[in-house]
Amino acid sequence: MRRVVSYPDAQAVADATAARLLTVVADTLSQRPRVDVVLTGGTVGIKTLASIAASPLAGSIDWTAVHLWWGDERFVTSGDPDRNEGQAQGAALGALPIPEHNIHRMGAADRYATVEDAAHAYSDEIEREGSPEWDIVLLGIGPDGHVASLFPGHSAFGDSSALALAVHDSPKPPPTRVTLSLQTINRAHRVWVVAAGADKADAVRHCLAMTGDYPAGAVRGTDETLVLVDVAAIATG
Repeated sequence: MRRVVSYPDAQAVADATAARLLTVVADTLSQRPRVDVVLTGGTVGIKTLASIAASPLAGSIDWTAVHLWWGDERFVTSGDPDRNEGQAQGAALGALPIPEHNIHRMGAADRYATVEDAAHAYSDEIEREGSPEWDIVLLGIGPDGHVASLFPGHSAFGDSSALALAVHDSPKPPPTRVTLSLQTINRAHRVWVVAAGADKADAVRHCLAMTGDYPAGAVRGTDETLVLVDVAAIATG
């Protein structure tokens, strides 16, 4: 079962998701020595990170025990504004007392000769860290129903050959990307899909219907799948 939780607007989605995430992280660290969270880009994803950094709950977290990962990344040079990790750095990571070695960034085009090299390196890094079963995976959703850089009808969507995959000819620019595979995402304990805006309503419907042709409908957590949206994104017309 996937559960939908709706809020008045995009900022409320971000604030509520941030509070929920910080609570889960704190609760998990009371039982285990480490938490692994997969981050997302996009408007609501970055707003969520900013809300995390601004929350008074952030001060209660032992950030040395938190490891951050990415669901996907644009294969462009370091510092390019299209990179999710740069946006995340500005929104939250620069303000949180998290060790740099706990931030697992996907490779950039000035560090790797090919996107395949960057994807292989990320798969290797996941394995070196013990192939964690993610505590939380945050995912944005595109109007076409894509999550991470898994797009409907694209070969990467059905590819389970590696933990992280190279993506060419993405329907959304930039065309070259690294993404976690669907299989890698779906080993998470909790998968939370966040969305806001009327342009996401069709994609959210596919997500809630678990339509298998749409990546948003195929992602799921082993313990929990939440769809956190504003009222515009859940409107039925």
